[in-house]
Amino acid sequence: MQRIAIIGGTGIYDPKVFRERERKVIETPYGEASPAFIGELAGRSVVFMPRHGIKHELPPHRVNYRANIYALKQLGVSRIIATNSVGGINQSFAPGDVVVPHDFIDFTRSRSATFYDTEAVHVDMTQPYCPEIRSALIKAARTTVGKVGERAVYAATEGPRFETPAEIHMLSMLGCDVVGMTGLPEAVLAREMEICYASVCTVTNYAAGIKQEKLTATEVIEVVKQNEEKLKKLILEAVKLIPEERRCGCAHALDEARV
Repeated sequence: MQRIAIIGGTGIYDPKVFRERERKVIETPYGEASPAFIGELAGRSVVFMPRHGIKHELPPHRVNYRANIYALKQLGVSRIIATNSVGGINQSFAPGDVVVPHDFIDFTRSRSATFYDTEAVHVDMTQPYCPEIRSALIKAARTTVGKVGERAVYAATEGPRFETPAEIHMLSMLGCDVVGMTGLPEAVLAREMEICYASVCTVTNYAAGIKQEKLTATEVIEVVKQNEEKLKKLILEAVKLIPEERRCGCAHALDEARV
């Protein structure tokens, strides 16, 4: 059985987005994973995992990304829809907009970013996000929220602080469109486990120095709450659109990856 996982980001902790049947907390070789809620959505077997914990007790740099992805693999997950809150660098993306990134640049620095610390394995990231899930997310967004950013470069920063205006200026010069703290190493770890992975991002604010004098966590949560229902509808439609059979290359990511 192939399961779809939904990794809930900031403000998305509610397992009631689907019909819950079972809750598991899985111990892995990398430590304890976030709780996994197993259930059903649109007739598909689904696992919901709140990335930060049910009460948002884990800041971005303390999330056990390896344990989470490992646990999902153990639960039979073959596809992951991740939700992420981001700041808008590209001014064509306004607060409240939905963006489906097509590429990323990783600026995190203290996180365990691979399962292969004792073996030379180099997975291909030419297509960083699964094309099949991206397609499902974009089609779902068009029908549920209307406007959707169909291409964007996601910049992953360490956090937990917000970025400075100078950092955002640098990211803009490098071609980044949105910035967040949780997209990496999650996407890479999923690829190393040969799990399809794509992200749907909610723009919660303009990034530092763009159009506002200061950033607050309060405004981030407010925008997330305002968009919560449409995000749930988007995910529901995306789950319906994901094909039963995988035809992308994610399932063979380890082929020819070992030295």
